Amino acid sequence: MRAAGRRQILSAQDLSANGLIANVDLIIFDCDGVLVDSEVISCRAHAATLARHGYAITADQVLDRFLGVSDREARLTIENEIGRRLPDDFEAQVKQATLQFYAGDLQAISHVGEAIAAIDLPKCVASSGTPEKIHHGLTCAGLYDRLAPHIFSATQVKRGKPAPDLFLFAAERMQASPERCLVIEDSVPGITGARAAGMTVLGFHGGSHCRPGHAETLRAAGAALVFDDMRQLPGLIGRVGAAAS
Repeated sequence: MRAAGRRQILSAQDLSANGLIANVDLIIFDCDGVLVDSEVISCRAHAATLARHGYAITADQVLDRFLGVSDREARLTIENEIGRRLPDDFEAQVKQATLQFYAGDLQAISHVGEAIAAIDLPKCVASSGTPEKIHHGLTCAGLYDRLAPHIFSATQVKRGKPAPDLFLFAAERMQASPERCLVIEDSVPGITGARAAGMTVLGFHGGSHCRPGHAETLRAAGAALVFDDMRQLPGLIGRVGAAAS
């Protein structure tokens, strides 16, 4: 269910008061829930796979506990909880189930393609998903060619979100200073990781998984601003860049 709320219109003074950076050199997009409307699908696949291995959990519970967290990190949490290891190919099973759901249900976030085209700045993706999942999701949504080859996965770093490693890795590969990066995230772990990397974050709450109150959750996690319509994003970025100029 999409969270209700009127569109935010913000002035440069508003942006400056929120402590946003004066200039932006790189836009870092999360994938699931920001570029592709996949969080509900992924949670269904994850819950179904866990259920096959004797761990009863609903898709809503997966969403509540593991939104923005890599399959690897979620697996470690569950294994610590149940006191036994899941199968060695568990992540592969989750990925396969997810891709099966993607084939019929996955769509891009509304208006994100137009937003990407309108942003005249370097862009990349930093996702908790595996490279195969990211590629498949962006391809199904018609976004892969707009963002490749600048796509980075949590599998490329030691620690996934909420650690800062993935964001710092993406910035290094894109030759951008962390303090001049603007991250678009929909989850608390993602915002936490980006802030720990010294980056500014805009919180997006327009995906189908976002419930009432999600905007406030993102703001409390450290998002400088929140928005729910990708048509706002180019203007917000422009105002961020002009805030203190």
